[in-house]
Amino acid sequence: MTLQRYDADSSQDWENTMSETSKRSTVYFDPQLHAALRLKAAHTHRSLSDIVNDAVRAALAEDQEDLAAFEERVSEPTMSYEALLNDLKAHGKL
Repeated sequence: MTLQRYDADSSQDWENTMSETSKRSTVYFDPQLHAALRLKAAHTHRSLSDIVNDAVRAALAEDQEDLAAFEERVSEPTMSYEALLNDLKAHGKL
């Protein structure tokens, strides 16, 4: 797979679309992913930066939810993989 370098804001006028608190970064997309992003941007009338920012926010929010779930379950008893397999075998599941 050959990756190509693209600026996340390549199809937009930087001065008019990004606030002064935004940070510029170079992202290396797989060419097919970049093509899909450009099509989505055109179809939804949004910038690539907006789409990428939303995707990153969603991924980080999911991470936060996962961490919260881990914290809620910290007091639950744990079982090793070996113990799980032995339990499954003892109950005829393996």
